Amino acid sequence: MKIALFAESFLPKWDGVANTTCHLLEYLATRGHETLMFAPKGAPECYAETPIIGYPAYSFPWYKPLRLARPDVSIRHHLKRFSPDVVHLINPAFLGKGGLKYAHQLGVPVLASYHTDFPGYCQLYGMQAAEGIMWSFFRNIHNQAEWNVAPSDFTRNELLEHGFQRFGVWPHGVDVDLYTPANWTYEMRHRLTDGHPEGTLLLYVGRLAKEKRLEWLGEVMKALPEVRCALVGEGPERQHLEQMLDRDRCVFTGYLSGAELGAAYACGDIFCFPSANETFGNVVLEAMASGLPVVAPRSGGPANLVDHGQTGLLCEKDDLQGFVSLVRQLVQNDDLCQQMGHEARMQTELQSWDNANDLLMQAYIKVAGIRLVPSRSSQPLNKPASVLNLFSPRS
Repeated sequence: MKIALFAESFLPKWDGVANTTCHLLEYLATRGHETLMFAPKGAPECYAETPIIGYPAYSFPWYKPLRLARPDVSIRHHLKRFSPDVVHLINPAFLGKGGLKYAHQLGVPVLASYHTDFPGYCQLYGMQAAEGIMWSFFRNIHNQAEWNVAPSDFTRNELLEHGFQRFGVWPHGVDVDLYTPANWTYEMRHRLTDGHPEGTLLLYVGRLAKEKRLEWLGEVMKALPEVRCALVGEGPERQHLEQMLDRDRCVFTGYLSGAELGAAYACGDIFCFPSANETFGNVVLEAMASGLPVVAPRSGGPANLVDHGQTGLLCEKDDLQGFVSLVRQLVQNDDLCQQMGHEARMQTELQSWDNANDLLMQAYIKVAGIRLVPSRSSQPLNKPASVLNLFSPRS
């Protein structure tokens, strides 16, 4: 199969979307599919046998980490020459909208995947007035695609409630060989606890950004003076967090990857994840595979990943004191903590990236079977009604 992908963000920026995209490209390469990707300029020229065409990108004013690429008519030329069976828009915004337009002009069916809760970020960044505009913008793009996928049932249902159409679920996977309790090392435990390996270690992995609500960890540290905390990752909030959190009990490692990251997960005791705007939560699945119980809000992807009372504990979306109380419950009950961590590991052992991407491949095959009449507009023509029932009775 020939697949053209439009990635709104990609390497060198590393986040959950880039991680997912990398695993997808590797999967497609090992199975012999022919691929072409469009991404912001600065990405590598090729990844996993996929040539990458870069377009100039500019930082989004109120969310600097997001760089938006500006599409142009050359996309049509590249798509026509490549002649894909299906176009996949990954987290589509401006570049994806260009891909959608030119794919439909050429009669190529489109699948779009939703990954980031940008409308939800509006509340956190003081842009409440823009939330409705954001919902409308993304709804317009996704509702022109022949099929859409979200990474979790929670996110899918939220999108359907906001008027999005034709949505299935493409769950993400986890590398259970990299993220495993077996990767525990004394050296990493000593590093993350700042030389106090005997204490209970709370772990957070991810971007240090406002939407992650990491100030909640400050309240946990105040309520539980006996615990230590390690934050793995980088981001614009690092300096603020270093000032806010007790530096005598908190370690900031910066960005870790590969075996170092696997060891960091394995050396934690409890994974604390305060964010309420995750469409999936790759780091939650990685922590579970590493044998850690998870404490998180009952919101977004973690609400589907964490089995409350079995693999971790969930509080209500904005219940800070409930979050603190649940962390305390695990800190004070080591047997329960270990039992949940063991169960978390067991539940992730079948959630491989290959299994996840097999599901996406089934969607590609079905979407590629939809033939569109080439159009000069961005609106798809000749869309069969049966597309509404391709993957889910609740589409």
